[in-house]
Amino acid sequence: MPMTKLSRPQPPVAMTIAGSEVTGGAGALADIKTFTSLGVFGSLALTCIVAFDPENDWAHRVTPVDQETLANQLQTISAAYDLDAVKIGMLGSPDTIHTVAKAMTELKSRHLVLDPVLICKGQEPGAALDTDQALKAEVLPLATFVTPNHFESLSLSGMDAIDNVEDLKEAAKRIHDSSGATVLAKGGVRLSGPDAVDVFYDGSELEVLSEPKVGEVPVSGAGCSLAAAVAAELAKGASEIDAARTAKAFISAGIRHRLDSHLPFESLWQGGLAAES
Repeated sequence: MPMTKLSRPQPPVAMTIAGSEVTGGAGALADIKTFTSLGVFGSLALTCIVAFDPENDWAHRVTPVDQETLANQLQTISAAYDLDAVKIGMLGSPDTIHTVAKAMTELKSRHLVLDPVLICKGQEPGAALDTDQALKAEVLPLATFVTPNHFESLSLSGMDAIDNVEDLKEAAKRIHDSSGATVLAKGGVRLSGPDAVDVFYDGSELEVLSEPKVGEVPVSGAGCSLAAAVAAELAKGASEIDAARTAKAFISAGIRHRLDSHLPFESLWQGGLAAES
């Protein structure tokens, strides 16, 4: 007997395609916590599992999910929900990139936010280069919004250096021109000065988003959660620039309330904005 559906408001639904960083500081767990914190129902297609090695200077141990299992996850989620947005994070191999690109080409999501994790930590340089090239060729052209960090902005823009805000603006423009995607290029703590600066560019509107720095060291999960926050806001119907502004405020609050641990870095807390409201 079919289940009777009740007429009631439903939350927006987003999917993240990402790896699990098992401490919860970054990756898929950070994405899901971000979705929930911003009022969006989250689903997950897992690409790999990252477990640090506490007996070997916390080195990365990466276990990929096999392609059939990944494809099954993507098929299930895409059939189960009318997705309002998709966020893509760590993929980690050309095979995984191909599987995800095929599924996203069929899905045709209105909002596809790419956090372009170009280097899979723990990979050999040759494998990492193959992954970079596959991501640029197969997934970047499908993205509607991309959130590169300093290193990724260098790679995607082809620039030799990004040393200041004007350089970051130029990088954002180049990445948009080559991909067609809206860009939120992250300067973060990599650029000198008292503020953490990101640059938004959608082909016509350019805006510098700035918040006071909280220390000079990157915080784990900030990049993952920023892209997830953009996806969540787009899923709720926000404009791209408003999604970027909200995401910036969300991350800044999460850094202010970051979590300490026995790890050699601190982790962003997705409850920071709520704690300050």
